[in-house]
Amino acid sequence: MTLNVARREEVLETLRQHAKRITAPKRAVVEVLVTTDDHLTADEVTHLVQLVRPDVSPSTVYRILEELEDLALVVHSHTGHAAAVYHLAGRSHGHVTCEVCHVTFEVPADVFDLMARELDTTLGFELDRHHVALSGVCAQCRGLALESRSTTPN
Repeated sequence: MTLNVARREEVLETLRQHAKRITAPKRAVVEVLVTTDDHLTADEVTHLVQLVRPDVSPSTVYRILEELEDLALVVHSHTGHAAAVYHLAGRSHGHVTCEVCHVTFEVPADVFDLMARELDTTLGFELDRHHVALSGVCAQCRGLALESRSTTPN
C-alpha cells in the first residue's frame, strides 16, 4: 500500500469514526490533499477536485475543508496577504513568507520551539505556529538587494 493510499484511508477512517458520511466530493477533496505536498488555497483545491468531479461546487469544498479541520485532519495557515492555504495535518511545522517574492517556506517545528518556550515563559502565550506565517525577506531576495546596492554608483 502506498503512502498516499494509506494516508487517504487513515483520513477516511477518522471520518467514519466520527460518524461522518463519506461522499464522492469528500473523497475527491481528501484525494487532492493526500496527493500533494503543496499548501493549497480553497480555490486551488476546488479547481483540482473539479478536474475529476466538475459537479462539486466551491461552497461544498469549503464545507469539507472546514469539517476536516474541525476533526484536526487539515490545518489552514495564513501566509502573507494571500488567501488561507490548507494541508493535511501531520508533521508539525511553521511558515515564513518573503515580503519581496511572496514565496512561503516551511520551517521545521524545532526552529520555532525556542521562541514558543520564550513566549510561554515571559507572556504566558501559547504560539500557534500553524496559523500565521512570519514575514521577512528570503536569502535570495536579500542577496539581490545587496547585489544591486554594490553595483549602484555613489
